[in-house]
Amino acid sequence: MSIYVGNLSYSVTEDDLTQVFSDYGTVKRVQLPTDRETGRARGFGFVEMESEAAEDAAIEALDGAEWMGRAMKVNKARPREDKGSRSGGGYSQRY
Repeated sequence: MSIYVGNLSYSVTEDDLTQVFSDYGTVKRVQLPTDRETGRARGFGFVEMESEAAEDAAIEALDGAEWMGRAMKVNKARPREDKGSRSGGGYSQRY
């Protein structure tokens, strides 16, 4: 499982997040999505930790905590929605 971390400063790096979360256990992976057009960070990220206990401890401690001038939003990441085919997505009106 992974942790969603929102309301991040756009200047946050993967190393910054790793340091903050490593206080609660071993960090396996950090991911900071970037905007496709600008390449700029999108203000949120994902952190994977070695154990669920470490994830729970980090969520408990960091959700709502102020960091880099912002109150972080930290919770369990939800599975990605399948946005596969978009057939029939248009509006049609029949008379």
